[in-house]
Amino acid sequence: MPESPRERREKLLTTAQAAEYFGVDRRTLARYARTGLVKPTVVLPSGHLRWSLEDIERQLAEFRARQNHEDPPED
Repeated sequence: MPESPRERREKLLTTAQAAEYFGVDRRTLARYARTGLVKPTVVLPSGHLRWSLEDIERQLAEFRARQNHEDPPED
């Protein structure tokens, strides 16, 4: 039986899988995590990161909202 969209979204993805979903390089997503732009859902004892799509989408939406709030109004 195929997975429902909710089941698919609740799975934890590798950095490469999450990056592919968002259309960025895995190194870009890892850099975002290192610089604190986003936080992985789980950091494994090996140091590898795991991502929940729902969690990262929320974090990116919050980041965009902060950016929009901080941008000075255009004249």
